Amino acid sequence: MTIETIGTYAGEVFKALETADTHILGLKQLKKVTKLKKDELMSAIGWLGREGKIVLTEDDEDLVVKLV
Repeated sequence: MTIETIGTYAGEVFKALETADTHILGLKQLKKVTKLKKDELMSAIGWLGREGKIVLTEDDEDLVVKLV
């Protein structure tokens, strides 16, 4: 996995959140929508978190990702 591919994955996650009605998706939903593997998805979430574009919370046993 390279920095460029992680950036691409981050773009896919960002687009998925942007098109969601509430700009909020659970980790399981994001994985299904983006079709990314868990390590790819987590790398993308880390990228977006570092850029301050998302907020993470927990809801029941799922990680919830919200676009800010």
